[in-house]
Amino acid sequence: MTNELIRQKITDLSVCVIIPTYNNHRTLKRVVDGIMELTNNIIIVNDGSTDDTSNILKAYQNTQQIHLPKNKGKGVALREGFKLAISLGYKFAITIDSDGQHFPSDIPNFIIELEQNNAKDMLIIGSRNMKQEGVPGKSSFGNKFSNFWYWIETGIKLKDTQSGFRLYPLNVIKNLNLYTTKFELEIEVIVKIAWKNIEVKNIPIQVLYDESERVSHFRPFKDFTRISILNTWLVFLTLIYYLPVRLFRNIKKKG
Repeated sequence: MTNELIRQKITDLSVCVIIPTYNNHRTLKRVVDGIMELTNNIIIVNDGSTDDTSNILKAYQNTQQIHLPKNKGKGVALREGFKLAISLGYKFAITIDSDGQHFPSDIPNFIIELEQNNAKDMLIIGSRNMKQEGVPGKSSFGNKFSNFWYWIETGIKLKDTQSGFRLYPLNVIKNLNLYTTKFELEIEVIVKIAWKNIEVKNIPIQVLYDESERVSHFRPFKDFTRISILNTWLVFLTLIYYLPVRLFRNIKKKG
């Protein structure tokens, strides 16, 4: 499928691409240039970067940009991106990290999956091959940990719940109450979308972990603690709210 055809499909399906970025000046240009080969429907959220990010983004005046004066966290950056995308009338948003681990050339896979499902509201998460060479052990463990709790909280088994390369249904996002501000927002939102009885699924994507240029802002102790606290709260809500709702849906489905 040609880039021109994908560009047209992205427009027809009302999809935009949101790039949250914080001090990733070594990889940011490559990511933005790769996306621009497929679409100009781009929202870049500069989350208070202190490196050369602001100067790099001056070359992309045909994109929508949000510049936060101080670093607020990935969760805030995503929420600001969602808010702008909704106000601009987009129906879906693909999020992609700016640290170079994701390949913009995988964007058509999300578009094809969305089109094959008749552009219904759904959440698509790019699934990385966590067994490939170069994947940090902490990332592999963290993903298994997250997958387990996601299954407990929703009854849905996924191969990858931590990938930041996703397609979100904005019609659903705008009606969610989201509270977290850091990396844990990506867990909060996929759990709450599942609770809305929206389909959540994985599709395979490529991944590159080049430690020579990649800058990760994930703080193992602090962020893992925040994620654990969130999961504890979500499990509590599952027991008192979502599990009874799920049982009721199953009973209703069986008549």
